[in-house]
Amino acid sequence: MAKQIKLNQAIALVKDSKSRGESALTKVYHGIQNKALLAGVVKTYKPRDEEGEKLPSEGTRLQVRVPSVLASAVGPLSRMFDLTATVDAGNQIASADIVVDGVVVLKAVPVTTILFLEKKFVDLATVVAKLPTLDEAEEWEEGDDGLSFKTVPSSKVRTKKVPRVLEKSPATDKHPAQVEVWHEDIVVGDWTTITFSGAISQKRQRELAKQVAKFQEALKIAREQANSELVTEREIGAEIFKFLGWATA
Repeated sequence: MAKQIKLNQAIALVKDSKSRGESALTKVYHGIQNKALLAGVVKTYKPRDEEGEKLPSEGTRLQVRVPSVLASAVGPLSRMFDLTATVDAGNQIASADIVVDGVVVLKAVPVTTILFLEKKFVDLATVVAKLPTLDEAEEWEEGDDGLSFKTVPSSKVRTKKVPRVLEKSPATDKHPAQVEVWHEDIVVGDWTTITFSGAISQKRQRELAKQVAKFQEALKIAREQANSELVTEREIGAEIFKFLGWATA
């Protein structure tokens, strides 16, 4: 009967198994590159008559055998295949609800989707943190479109310099009139200023950031819950290498 294992346990094991499997395969590849180790020879000498000179045998020992090299990798590679298949199969069935403040926002979300959402919510959090906010030194009110803001109207007068003449003494037949000329600022109009902004209030930005953080926390909890699912260990490595002929080589 096939054994069962928690998905998070399989995930913890699969990384090491992949490292061992890849190392074993690399060892096989390099082990068969040295042709000299794959060759052996024995030379024996036999004199033509019994009185002839006797010489010791000569030769090179065979050190590497391809079947043995292949078989040495079967164990680590099978473990890598088995755990990878177990994790992948577990990911197909593992799911969890996304719960925020006791409310189920999403039901039975696959663990692979949860992992995807966790990555994307890092980006969402970055975007929300960079949202433009209103200058709190200004007094703002909602714009007519309901999507923007505008400041309370402010007024500023427009003035114009108008020349004024003051006659200090009238003209006589001997002297011209003595006058003083100056310019007086006269209010001629009013400027009314309203500033518009498509930004949001700092309070709203904080609210949005809080909601993102809550959902991120819910995703973490859901991932742990989904990864606690019991899954059946898959054993595909033995069949693969049986087909390839490595295990029996």
